[in-house]
Amino acid sequence: MKLSKSRFKPHALEIMRQIEQSGESVIITDHGVATLEIKPYQTSASSPFEILHGSLVSYSQPTEPVADDDWNVTQ
Repeated sequence: MKLSKSRFKPHALEIMRQIEQSGESVIITDHGVATLEIKPYQTSASSPFEILHGSLVSYSQPTEPVADDDWNVTQ
Protein backbone atom coordinates (compact mmCIF):
# COMPACT_ATOMS: atom_id res chain seq x y z
CA MET A 1 0.00 0.00 0.00
CA LYS A 2 1.21 3.51 -0.79
CA LEU A 3 0.25 6.44 1.37
CA SER A 4 1.16 10.12 1.38
CA LYS A 5 2.80 11.66 4.45
CA SER A 6 -0.22 13.89 4.96
CA ARG A 7 -2.58 10.87 5.08
CA PHE A 8 -0.18 8.83 7.24
CA LYS A 9 0.37 11.40 9.99
CA PRO A 10 -3.15 11.61 11.48
CA HIS A 11 -3.65 7.83 11.22
CA ALA A 12 -0.17 6.58 12.15
CA LEU A 13 -1.18 4.33 15.07
CA GLU A 14 -4.06 2.81 13.14
CA ILE A 15 -1.82 2.13 10.14
CA MET A 16 0.88 0.59 12.35
CA ARG A 17 -1.70 -1.76 13.88
CA GLN A 18 -2.80 -2.78 10.38
CA ILE A 19 0.83 -3.51 9.46
CA GLU A 20 1.26 -5.64 12.59
CA GLN A 21 -1.90 -7.63 11.87
CA SER A 22 -1.51 -8.06 8.11
CA GLY A 23 2.28 -8.32 7.89
CA GLU A 24 2.23 -6.15 4.77
CA SER A 25 4.44 -3.11 4.36
CA VAL A 26 3.34 0.47 3.66
CA ILE A 27 5.24 2.90 1.44
CA ILE A 28 5.10 6.53 2.57
CA THR A 29 5.37 9.08 -0.23
CA ASP A 30 6.35 12.73 -0.32
CA HIS A 31 4.87 14.58 -3.31
CA GLY A 32 4.37 11.23 -5.04
CA VAL A 33 7.95 10.01 -4.46
CA ALA A 34 8.45 6.97 -2.22
CA THR A 35 10.57 8.01 0.77
CA LEU A 36 9.92 5.47 3.54
CA GLU A 37 8.81 1.89 3.93
CA ILE A 38 7.21 0.72 7.15
CA LYS A 39 7.18 -3.03 7.56
CA PRO A 40 6.94 -5.53 10.40
CA TYR A 41 10.18 -6.30 12.20
CA GLN A 42 11.19 -9.90 11.64
CA THR A 43 13.36 -11.66 14.14
CA SER A 44 15.52 -14.61 13.30
CA ALA A 45 14.80 -17.50 15.65
CA SER A 46 17.88 -19.30 14.37
CA SER A 47 21.07 -19.35 16.38
CA PRO A 48 24.35 -18.44 14.66
CA PHE A 49 25.26 -22.13 14.72
CA GLU A 50 22.06 -23.08 12.87
CA ILE A 51 22.68 -20.38 10.28
CA LEU A 52 26.26 -21.56 9.66
CA HIS A 53 25.42 -25.28 9.75
CA GLY A 54 26.52 -26.92 6.50
CA SER A 55 28.40 -23.87 5.24
CA LEU A 56 31.92 -25.24 5.79
CA VAL A 57 33.47 -26.06 2.45
CA SER A 58 36.74 -27.65 3.50
CA TYR A 59 38.32 -28.60 6.82
CA SER A 60 41.54 -30.38 5.91
CA GLN A 61 44.43 -30.49 8.38
CA PRO A 62 42.99 -28.11 10.98
CA THR A 63 45.85 -28.75 13.43
CA GLU A 64 48.67 -27.93 11.02
CA PRO A 65 50.50 -24.64 11.65
CA VAL A 66 49.78 -21.74 9.32
CA ALA A 67 52.73 -20.09 7.58
CA ASP A 68 52.93 -16.35 6.95
CA ASP A 69 52.67 -17.03 3.21
CA ASP A 70 49.29 -18.70 3.69
CA TRP A 71 47.54 -15.45 4.62
CA ASN A 72 46.05 -13.17 1.99
CA VAL A 73 46.92 -9.81 3.48
CA THR A 74 46.64 -6.62 1.45
CA GLN A 75 48.23 -3.43 2.61
